[in-house]
Amino acid sequence: MTESDVKADLRLYLQDARDALLLKLEGLSEYDMRRPLTPTGTNLLGLVKHMTSAEAVYFGDAFGRPFAAPGLWIAGAAEANSDFWARADESSAELLGRYRDVWIHSDATIAELPLDAVGTVPWGDRLQLPLRRILIHVITESQRHAGQADIVRELVDGVVGQRAVDDCMPERDGTWWRDHLGRVEQAAREASGDS
Repeated sequence: MTESDVKADLRLYLQDARDALLLKLEGLSEYDMRRPLTPTGTNLLGLVKHMTSAEAVYFGDAFGRPFAAPGLWIAGAAEANSDFWARADESSAELLGRYRDVWIHSDATIAELPLDAVGTVPWGDRLQLPLRRILIHVITESQRHAGQADIVRELVDGVVGQRAVDDCMPERDGTWWRDHLGRVEQAAREASGDS
């Protein structure tokens, strides 16, 4: 397998995560994209904003290829958690467009640099990491946040699934899902002795 083949495989997984994350915002109102649905404020547009910043740091700043994006709080470039929510003056169109724009920038970094090119991550002990490791990290982080978005979207309006086509969900009606939920709840109660 050539380096080009490896990059193509890794890019496929990265793009799958990116697409899954954006899918979770499709068809939602401005409020539903932004509203926090966990005690820590997790919201859909905030996850997109965060991943824009993450790609800008990992595939941009780390390799001396800057891309304008909101700062990551973990890198000391912003107030705590400010990259995980959208202010009222930040339009969703702008944030979604910036996410798509950072893909182009990130993909160029991936295409132009060898997998063993070393980048410097701007936190901790200014870790120096090869592109290969950074790429795997960003894929993992993107998939993690896409999973969070999947749950948040289900809380917003019940929409589930990984993709617009082939959503990876069993085709069942509402009655089946209610019964399934009941079975899962009953098993939890029985296992805990609360039946």
